[in-house]
Amino acid sequence: MNLKDKKILITGGAGFLGSFVVEKLLERGVKKENITIPRSKDFDLRRQDVATKITQGQNIVIHLAANVGGIGYNREKAGELFYDNMMMGVNTLHAAYEAGAEKFVAVGTVCSYPKFTPVPFREEDFWIGYPEETNAPYGLAKKMLAVQALAYNTQYGFNAVNLLPVNLYGPRDNFDPGSSHVIPALIRKVIEARNVGKDFIDVWGTGSATREFLYVEDAAEGIVKALERYDKPDPVNLGSGMEISIKDLVEKISLLCNFKGTIRWDSSKPDGQPRRMLDVSRAIREFNFHAHTSFDEGLRKTIAWYEQNIHAA
Repeated sequence: MNLKDKKILITGGAGFLGSFVVEKLLERGVKKENITIPRSKDFDLRRQDVATKITQGQNIVIHLAANVGGIGYNREKAGELFYDNMMMGVNTLHAAYEAGAEKFVAVGTVCSYPKFTPVPFREEDFWIGYPEETNAPYGLAKKMLAVQALAYNTQYGFNAVNLLPVNLYGPRDNFDPGSSHVIPALIRKVIEARNVGKDFIDVWGTGSATREFLYVEDAAEGIVKALERYDKPDPVNLGSGMEISIKDLVEKISLLCNFKGTIRWDSSKPDGQPRRMLDVSRAIREFNFHAHTSFDEGLRKTIAWYEQNIHAA
C-alpha cells in the first residue's frame, strides 16, 4: 500500500507509541495535513457516535488508544480497563468498517496471551488458556480486537489486521509511578534514589519473572510495515526476540544509572506473568520486520531522555 495520499486516523496518536508512528508516516511522505489525531479530552471513543464521526472520510485507521498501566494500576482499575479498552476497540473498528475505510490496524498487547503460554509465545497458542490474573481484564478487552478483526474479515471482507507488541519502552514513555510500566518505573525509582543519596530501593515481586522488551521506535516501524504490507486478520507478534529476568533488568538499570545501593525485593507483591518472550517469525516472514535497537542502546537512550526531561516526565 502506497501511503502518500492516504488520509490516516491515529487514535492515541499523541501518546507514547503514537508519536513515533506519526514520525514514521511522515518519513514515508504522508502529508501532515492528512494525519488526524483525535484527543481523548475532545473525543470519547467509548461512544459509538463519536467513533462514527471521527472515522468519516478516512482511508486508514490505526487504533493505538488505550487505558493502560503496570501491575498495580491493573489491579486497582480492573473494571475501568476492561470497559474502556473493550468499548474503544469495538466502536472504532466498527465505525471504520461502516465508513468504508480501506484498512484498520489494531494494536493489541502481549497481555492477551494465556498465563502459561509455551515460550516463545507463538500466535497459534493465543487461545490455549486464560491470561495472567492481574492484567486479564485489560488483556481480554484488547483480545476482542482479534476476534472482531477476523469476524469482520470473514463476513464483510474488511481488511483489519491485529498486531501484538511486547512491553514497549523508550523516550517519551509514561514515568508516572502510579501508572507506568516496569522500565520507566524502575528508571525513575533508581534515579530518584541516586539523586538523594538513598542506599536502597524496594522492588515488587521476587525478580524471577522474565520479560521481553521492544524499543518504541522499532515498534512504530513494525506497525507501519504491517500497514504497508500485511493484509490478513491473523494476529502477528511484534517483539525483539530477547528475554531478561526482572532481577537482571533492575541490576542493569542500576548500573547504567550509576546507582550503587541495595535492591530489596517485596515478595508480598505479585510478579505478574512468569515468563514472556515472543516468537517473531511470522512478522519477519509476512512483512520483514526486525527490531534493530539493542536493549542496552535503547535503555541508554531512555535514561538520557528521562534525565533531560525529568520535570516534564
